[in-house]
Amino acid sequence: MIRPGARNAITDVPGIKVGAASDLAARTGVTVIVPDERAVAAVDVRGGGPGTRETDLLQPDALVDAVDAIVLSGGSVYGLAAADGVVAALAEQGRGFRPSPSALIPSPIVPAAILYDLANEGDKGWGRTPPYRRLGEQAFDALSLDVELGNAGAGFGAKAGGFKGGQGSASIVSSEGVTVGALACVNSFGSVLMPNSRAFWAWPFEIDGEFGGVRPWDDGGFKPFSAEDWGAAKANPAVLQNTTIATIATDAALTQAEAKRIAIMAQDGLARAIRPVHAPYDGDVVFVLSTGAKALAEPRAFAISHLGSLAADCLARAIARGVYHAQSLGAAPAYADKSKD
Repeated sequence: MIRPGARNAITDVPGIKVGAASDLAARTGVTVIVPDERAVAAVDVRGGGPGTRETDLLQPDALVDAVDAIVLSGGSVYGLAAADGVVAALAEQGRGFRPSPSALIPSPIVPAAILYDLANEGDKGWGRTPPYRRLGEQAFDALSLDVELGNAGAGFGAKAGGFKGGQGSASIVSSEGVTVGALACVNSFGSVLMPNSRAFWAWPFEIDGEFGGVRPWDDGGFKPFSAEDWGAAKANPAVLQNTTIATIATDAALTQAEAKRIAIMAQDGLARAIRPVHAPYDGDVVFVLSTGAKALAEPRAFAISHLGSLAADCLARAIARGVYHAQSLGAAPAYADKSKD
């Protein structure tokens, strides 16, 4: 059986680091995913209410095919400013796109996506100085191989259905030695738990009890449910208040078009872990980064199919881990609290 990497996190992909920063008073945060070298990137957007920056650049017909960082942020539209702090920090290091040798300063390419956490009881009275540029800089300065789970980064103020959401990560190393990692910040409209159960929808993909090991039959037998029973979903969602934003990374050498196909396939991980998902209320976005360290096996189409499937499974696990490790915050109860019932 193939196994997770040593950290069971996106940073098991060599050359990938993650930084997270949070603001306890505002109940929000920012996550930054940074490759050591510019990485081929793509994106797939499935939610009906996305908030993004620089995603048009990631289309295969655009000029730029590699990025310097990915930013995931809370704060809705205010959170897009987190990328400004990361751009400035990268430029200070001389990193970024240079259209010609005569360019006086590089232009770091930093796509971003946001989730809505403005209604989570935090102090949002920031006037004209929202904290997100600062949080972006702090997250960049905190880059590490260690990935915080639960109330961290962009998942700090998130809510997943009726429970506290959070930041989760997971990895897998294929039989060919290719590593795939996922990081997700879960603020979903839909529920990550099966109706009438403490089991995560992602339970079939769990490895070594990484999110509690609960199975649908552990509560006295499987209890059937109606197709209209969404379990612990948000009963009265408001537009733009729900989103799962994620990044997949791999050391397989991909073209931008191939990375796009993996992003599309990885969205199935959201469907395996959240019900319902990709709703008009959601802003679901999945980025893919390829460090290019390992040649892709032939035939390439089969290899892409294999990696896309692994990415979807890995993302489902990351989503469940983010909620499993979250702690109660305000009116949002943690999964751990449910486990004690």
